[in-house]
Amino acid sequence: MMAAQALALLRDVSRLEAPLEELRALQSVLQAVPLSELREHAAELRLSSLFSLLSENHREQTTLCVSILERLLQALEPVHVARNFRVDLQRGLTHPNDSVKILTLSQVGRIVENSDAVTEVLNNPELLKQVIYCIGGDNLSVAKAAIKSLSRISLTQAGLEALFESNLLDDLKTVMKTNDIVRYRVYELIVEISSVSPESLNFCSTSGLVTQLLRELTGEDVLVRATCIEMVTSMAYTHHGRQYLAQEGVIDQISNIIIGADSDPFSSFYLPGFVKFFGNLAIMDSPQQICERFPVFVEKVFEMTESQDPTMIGVAVDTIGILGSNIEGKQVLQKTGTRFERLLKRIGYQAKNASTELKIRCLDAVSSILYLPPEQQTDDLLRMTESWFSSLYRDPLELFRGISNQPFPELHCGALKVFTSWIKLFFEKQATWDLKIMFSIIRINTLKRFLFLFCCYYISFENKL
Repeated sequence: MMAAQALALLRDVSRLEAPLEELRALQSVLQAVPLSELREHAAELRLSSLFSLLSENHREQTTLCVSILERLLQALEPVHVARNFRVDLQRGLTHPNDSVKILTLSQVGRIVENSDAVTEVLNNPELLKQVIYCIGGDNLSVAKAAIKSLSRISLTQAGLEALFESNLLDDLKTVMKTNDIVRYRVYELIVEISSVSPESLNFCSTSGLVTQLLRELTGEDVLVRATCIEMVTSMAYTHHGRQYLAQEGVIDQISNIIIGADSDPFSSFYLPGFVKFFGNLAIMDSPQQICERFPVFVEKVFEMTESQDPTMIGVAVDTIGILGSNIEGKQVLQKTGTRFERLLKRIGYQAKNASTELKIRCLDAVSSILYLPPEQQTDDLLRMTESWFSSLYRDPLELFRGISNQPFPELHCGALKVFTSWIKLFFEKQATWDLKIMFSIIRINTLKRFLFLFCCYYISFENKL
């Protein structure tokens, strides 16, 4: 019934020159029609009049048409949309209204995610060209949608060839020249594509865009460095990406820049990102190998904990948490001896006195380095992490009790994470501890969860006896 009413209103819209009232009514009716019912009437949907109304300079009319088309197009198969609205899609990508562009890009996204429909886009270079130029617009949502569609297209060999072995590559390079922001958007796209497979990375490398990104990373502009290192870190998330960066000497270059950072008064702009890069590299490969090959990384992390800059301290604390999240990383930290004990005291100090945001990061790092999976809880490792806990503060229990009494839920959860790790260690060692102190550390909003954890661990402990 409602679908029939919607179809009747759609016919009225196609007959009238100024169908504003009909559009309002149609939008209202469509909200009540299930998508499944619309799909049953897909063959009767005539949308050309709605697309035509988009070309008129009428804000409310455009808004209504976008809303209606968004609903009706979902009822049509992507192949049908690609074949029957080819010209309308191209026009939509150049429309002055960003909502029309977003609508169009959402349909392009549906098409490229459909294996039967994607060839329609690949065989339409003009449409792809307009998608590329959407990256250069002022609206971030439009740019993100364009990047997503192009990234999805590049998942196939045919898509990689269409983007990198045609004039579209020139269009991509032209768009990059718009401004710095747009250039970084294109780098974001290239990194996303290159992360898919070694073959994808090869296409991106051959295009010269990866080389350009790496050249900017190691250039003299410190602000550009700070932006580029985030993208290069994303490249390092994959094994083939790390291999490429190593073969190109990029990892060594980043290490050398860290070495020279002491003489650079502007190093605070990029140094946090460079340290994060090595932290991620260590945990994805081998903490021991990375720390031994690039000792400046560990040295810089320890230095940063002594900094007066909260940003530097935060990155150092995060990195310690990353390194200490697995056994190999814990052993690397332990090898630094008393120096690591002093670092733990600094973390304990920051957990007590720093800003709320930095306190939370300290708590996350502490819970990470204290945690030991059951299968790795040897006597030596248990003694090691117990000594770390003791090094944090003269009375660690009192420290975390005080933190949990502060009126911030995030701190309560952070303190709970620390004690969760601590409880596991001490149950494994069959340690005795003061229940009164332990229960006093948790405020009302986390008491139930803590009691549940306590009961679970107590039962587990009893079963071992």
